[in-house]
Amino acid sequence: MSALALHLLQASLVYVNTCMLQTVLVEPKWAVRMTPEDYRGLTPLRLAAHCRSVATWFRH
Repeated sequence: MSALALHLLQASLVYVNTCMLQTVLVEPKWAVRMTPEDYRGLTPLRLAAHCRSVATWFRH
């Protein structure tokens, strides 16, 4: 049961992070400041890696 709750928490965090990024990047002043390196940092793999590290932290 706790594993399912942790999975739900992870999915919620990814959703909230995605919504926050979309809200910020829609503003022209932030879109102009973004470099190609910044956009590469926003890949789904990085977000998933962050969630896996959070899950490891909660298990200990």
